Amino acid sequence: MDTIEYLWKDRKRILGMPISFTRYSLSEDRIFLETGLLSMNLEEILLYRVRDISLRITLGQRIFRVGTILVQSSDKTMPVLEIKNVKNPREVKELIHQQVEEMKIKRRMRVGEILDNDAEAHTEDYFGLDEEE
Repeated sequence: MDTIEYLWKDRKRILGMPISFTRYSLSEDRIFLETGLLSMNLEEILLYRVRDISLRITLGQRIFRVGTILVQSSDKTMPVLEIKNVKNPREVKELIHQQVEEMKIKRRMRVGEILDNDAEAHTEDYFGLDEEE
C-alpha cells in the first residue's frame, strides 16, 4: 500500500487550539477531510476539480490567528469544502491554489481556457475593438 505524502496538515481549531476531531490535509493531488473520533468519515476532493478558492476571516478568527478557506469544486459528494479555523489561512490558500494549478496543467485542463482567450483576442482584432482612436 502506498503511503500518501502530505504537503500540509492541520486540525480545526477551537479558540486557536487544535482540540477538535476534524483534520484537514493536502497531498499533491487531493484535499482530505477526516472527521470523527470513534466513527470516522473521510472525504476527499481531487484538486483538478477545484473551481474556486476563497478566504474568510472573521473578527473572532483574527483574534485567534485562524481563518476559513472555502473550496468550491465539481465534486458530486462535496461541492463546497470549508476548511475551518486553520492556522496561516492565507499561506494555506496559496498552497492549495498552486497545487490546483499544477494538477490542472498536468491533466491539460487549461487548454480550453487558453483557446477561449485566443478566440476572444482574434474576435476583438476582427471587429476592430482593440484599436485606439
